[in-house]
Amino acid sequence: MKLAPHLHRLGNDVVACYLIDTDEGITLIDAGLPGHWNDLQNELRSLGKSAADIRGLVLTHGDSDHIGFAERLRREHGVPVYVHTADADRARTGEKPKTSMGPMKIGPMLGFLSYSVRKNGLRTTYVREVTEVHDGDVLDLPGRPVIVPMPGHSPGSVAVHVPLADAVFVGDALTTRHVLTGRTGPGPAPFTDDPEASRASLEQLARLRASWVLPGHGAPSHATPAQVADAVRQAGA
Repeated sequence: MKLAPHLHRLGNDVVACYLIDTDEGITLIDAGLPGHWNDLQNELRSLGKSAADIRGLVLTHGDSDHIGFAERLRREHGVPVYVHTADADRARTGEKPKTSMGPMKIGPMLGFLSYSVRKNGLRTTYVREVTEVHDGDVLDLPGRPVIVPMPGHSPGSVAVHVPLADAVFVGDALTTRHVLTGRTGPGPAPFTDDPEASRASLEQLARLRASWVLPGHGAPSHATPAQVADAVRQAGA
């Protein structure tokens, strides 16, 4: 689905990933669930392009609902997969600490699980080879994505700032639709390793300039990063 010039979303408000389309080729941000592979193919066809036009896939972090088709894309098409060095093992093995689920409602939780099953989310394929990135890196990919550290949800959680698309992709550094409660609007994401560190990382987001703030779960936000960061703080208070 096209959101704006250069900017497309795959998936929906339950789980989403993103496509940046430029004259130099395509950059993907996150890889959703394995079944989003079909969404990717449909979006590429709508643009008159193919996987051969994809220059790289940047992960906001290494959790299973963000790496869905990453290994298939790497293996079948040679597309490099970029992830912060602190989350590289997470993307390769799935190893992560147990975290509290927190509040939940049965309807939204079952909806999330049902969608995950439909998109083959129970069959995670981890990424065998990754390219590690670091805080502040500007990647040599279409759109020149900038790696903004936002540790907390995971040690290597990042925001990806793409000025060309006037957008910042935040993964699970925050959510605009809580997958376990159904609450909408900016707020803290569930399954966060270190909630205190995640709150502190909102300062990094607030400094950015963009018209779009795009989470891995929930509707795209057209507020400024500073406004979204403030709303997350208030929701978590």
